[in-house]
Amino acid sequence: MSVVIAPGPPPSLDLHGPLTSTALQAALSLFPPFTPALRRHSATHHSLTLPPPPFPAGPLVDLLTSLPQQPAAGVLTVRPAAGDDARPTVGDARPGPAAGSPAAPAAGGATRPAAGPVTPVQHDLLLDTVAHPGHGLHVGQVHWRWRGPLDTERFAEAWQYVFGSEAVLRAALGPGRGPGAAAGTRAGAGTGAAPGAAPAVFVHAHAAPEIVWHPAGSADWPALLASERRREFDVSRPGPLRIALVDEGACIRILVTHHQAFVDGRSMRLLLDAFYRAYLADGRPMGGERRPDLRDHLQWLSSRDLAPARAYWARATPPRGAATLPARPGTRPTGGEGHGVGRRRLTPYEAARLRDWAASHGAAESTALHAVWALLLHRATGERDVAFAVASSGRGIALDSVERLPGPLQVALPRHAVVEPRGLVTGLLADLTGSALDAAAYEWVSPGQIHAWAGRAPFEAELTESLLAFEPPAGSERPHTARANRESLSEALAEEGVRVDPVEAVGPYTGAPFSLSAGHDGEGGLMLTAVHDRARISDCDAAEILAQTARLMRELPAAARESTTVAEALALLDGAPVPHTAARPSAPLRTLRAPAHPGAGTVCLIPPPGAPPGCYDAMAQAYPGPQALTTLSDGAPADAAACLAALRPALAAGPPLVLGCFSGAAALAAEVAGRIAEQGWQPPLVAVAGTPDGGADAVRELARTLMAAVQRRS
Repeated sequence: MSVVIAPGPPPSLDLHGPLTSTALQAALSLFPPFTPALRRHSATHHSLTLPPPPFPAGPLVDLLTSLPQQPAAGVLTVRPAAGDDARPTVGDARPGPAAGSPAAPAAGGATRPAAGPVTPVQHDLLLDTVAHPGHGLHVGQVHWRWRGPLDTERFAEAWQYVFGSEAVLRAALGPGRGPGAAAGTRAGAGTGAAPGAAPAVFVHAHAAPEIVWHPAGSADWPALLASERRREFDVSRPGPLRIALVDEGACIRILVTHHQAFVDGRSMRLLLDAFYRAYLADGRPMGGERRPDLRDHLQWLSSRDLAPARAYWARATPPRGAATLPARPGTRPTGGEGHGVGRRRLTPYEAARLRDWAASHGAAESTALHAVWALLLHRATGERDVAFAVASSGRGIALDSVERLPGPLQVALPRHAVVEPRGLVTGLLADLTGSALDAAAYEWVSPGQIHAWAGRAPFEAELTESLLAFEPPAGSERPHTARANRESLSEALAEEGVRVDPVEAVGPYTGAPFSLSAGHDGEGGLMLTAVHDRARISDCDAAEILAQTARLMRELPAAARESTTVAEALALLDGAPVPHTAARPSAPLRTLRAPAHPGAGTVCLIPPPGAPPGCYDAMAQAYPGPQALTTLSDGAPADAAACLAALRPALAAGPPLVLGCFSGAAALAAEVAGRIAEQGWQPPLVAVAGTPDGGADAVRELARTLMAAVQRRS
């Protein structure tokens, strides 16, 4: 038996081979009961419609493909017996439709036509999320305390109003229909993504907020923060933020968790302002949908001429060999996993001194942070070329009222600097200021586009490995208006006996091994928050990097003069150790055969558990299709996380993507296909055939089944 799994909706199995009623009933008896729909195309070809997930389609396929071959027993049809728990029975009647097989409409009601393909920034974030399942990447959080009476019904109505007026909160993703690349790209633009690769954005007519109440004593705050970050968003349904209310007795703590592929940090401030206005108006303020909205931004991107941006970034991209982490490359693994977080604080006096020092040299305090980071990159590696990413709001674009637009506009752009030991620190500040001004005209592009414009192969090596974000004080864009709004809001809440604490942000984990965010606290101090990948940087080394960063930010303003050189500035760190980093992980994907031509697509072969290395090597000769043939690297764990990380280049390159495997790996392959679908991509078909011993017959059967799947997808 060979099987092609079509993930749906509804999911179905295309069964090729002899099938008897006894074998089918025996297999189905081991799984949750459902009313099946089986169609007979021929004596050796049937289609079986399955219930939607979480029904275990993969394990069912592993069982069906491992059954010993039996002669066909005539025509097999299935008639559902009475009741929802019915098992299949053999009879002469034609099968009816499977119960529950039609795709259920997404929560939130009917959708409007697709607003367009995802933006290049969204595309990059979603690829990161697919490749790191369960890590909570690109999930932001804000929280604050509400002191005084809280009308929970009015609270819910206010958020419902915000959802109704903000298109981005009613947005969801789904497979794109027909050709089209990420918004802001044109054919031949060199984005690194083939037409049709990206999911599309759909704006629903209605969506409801998810609000959960945690009674007093029922929730541990650190555990709730962590669990809400790890709980993945279903991007196929509208509502990219959720709200938790925690009763702490004397006050209510409010937590809002949001997906940055829809709502970035600045967007959250806009949405919270809208919520407060709605709450103070009893959940029914005047006004309709906000404009501009996400759809306006998509339309603006689609009209861009990419030639100037491509020309600029081709020149400004960091060169190969640039230092990308402020640590010396090591050979030993750290032994850690997950993310670590560290914090350091500059006092209000130290923060003001840093700001004044930078301003005296025509630079922003964020540029002072960039200069400090460039010094650390040079000190650790000795390289004169250094590279890091800088978070930009993405709102410096010629779109009217874009500063009031909630959406996924924030982007991390590469920054390159040349650090010479004899060069002046003031010269480094000036160079970084100039780079920031030059890049400001093109902050609407994505790192993936820049990577392609630089002529780098997809995921050949990251342009940068650290990310710096400097959050300006809330309302710094319009300080007088923002102050008046805050005072007006405080007065209106006070009339109802309510006082709210300042909002605290918990920055998102990113795909970078080290990210550093800086932001002013309520007292005027400057809080530095570092997040590191424990697999690349140990907690001890990450703490040392953060400590050295804070030390230079404190001491440079007092020690640096107009004539101070880079070498003299780095003398402030004499005696401090040089941190280390583990080597970059090897690519989890092994190429068995290159594609016959660009755009041919990819076939990825998933190894069964316990399969010997090289079990798919013979497929390079047996499979006649033009697609690239890939599999997991020897030694890579045979789990969904490793498979998804390996498939990142194939998803970026574009369709078609088909998964294949010998019997025994269908459960894993189906799980991987489902995870891909959850992030908005067209789920790949899964072809299952042959025994895991990898014999000649198994290889031929799998090659034939793969060809059938590829032809079906095309």
